[in-house]
Amino acid sequence: MMKLKHILIAALTVIGMSACNDDDNKITFPEQPTYDMTGFAKGADVSWLTQMERNDIKFYNSNGRETECMTLLRDLGMNSIRLRVWVDPVNGWNNVNDMLSKAIRANNLGMRLMIDFHYSDSWADPGQQTKPAAWANYSFEELKQAVADHTTEVLSTLKAHNITPEWVQVGNETGNGMLWDDGKASENMAQYAELNNSGYDAVKEVFPLAKVIVHLQSGEDLGLYRWLFDGLKTNGAKWDVIGMSLYPQEDNWEQMTNDCLANINAMIEQYGSEIMICEVGMPWNLDVVCNQFLTKLLTATQSIPQCLGIFYWEPQAYNGWEAYMLGAFDLQGRPTSALDAFK
Repeated sequence: MMKLKHILIAALTVIGMSACNDDDNKITFPEQPTYDMTGFAKGADVSWLTQMERNDIKFYNSNGRETECMTLLRDLGMNSIRLRVWVDPVNGWNNVNDMLSKAIRANNLGMRLMIDFHYSDSWADPGQQTKPAAWANYSFEELKQAVADHTTEVLSTLKAHNITPEWVQVGNETGNGMLWDDGKASENMAQYAELNNSGYDAVKEVFPLAKVIVHLQSGEDLGLYRWLFDGLKTNGAKWDVIGMSLYPQEDNWEQMTNDCLANINAMIEQYGSEIMICEVGMPWNLDVVCNQFLTKLLTATQSIPQCLGIFYWEPQAYNGWEAYMLGAFDLQGRPTSALDAFK
């Protein structure tokens, strides 16, 4: 035992020699990187990740070393992961089990978690809010119950694995409501509010401290936000956080950022809500401009106490994956300079 102890001490001494303090003869080691896992959320939606990995897509750090994607994003300064959930997708991607596999990985890395319910079997966005096939013929009361049951099932699955999301979206980019036509806001704001509350209440039953987000597209559009949230408020809807998407182009990013910041301040003043930028992105080959955009947005929002964070949407998508060109990795699968803004 003593011989082993001496060998260990000798080895440690060699490793730490350059950092050794001659005064007290203590061995010290180079500082390890630290990661901010509290406060302002700097994150990414990586819901495509498992599907990309199944297709043998690899990810590399700036030195060309293959690196697990979430670890790579964490090392770039991100502390949070956002994951979408579909009800019964045809190919299984983004169902509860696929989401869980990614949530476990994020949790094991100590990263914070946002869950994004689409309440659809596929994409829900401003152009489509299609009911899951299994819910297509439900009455409105059955539809509300289905929202509650699905929300409860997914979140209870996370809870069973000791994973606690900090934020939960009840709907994705619901600028005109969700679960059309029953919950189409322009036709029946009251029913959209009821569906929203079914999701909200289910979240709070499983995770009382989770913050529930109502997420809209076009974060620069003050008129859209006032119309939707005035309508929700009038009809008794509940939310904790107003979520925004922001996708500028090279020629308008400064104006869109300024308009978004004005909208943020207006929403805080009008509704007393906290704000989350749930999605941002720019064309991958505009990395210098994107870095300027993200730096401005991050700097400004971090100075607003009610702003909770910013998530880049699928930054790891590259080389034309699913024809999506707004990622932040280059053609060789390495992060572009755009993501330096998160450091």
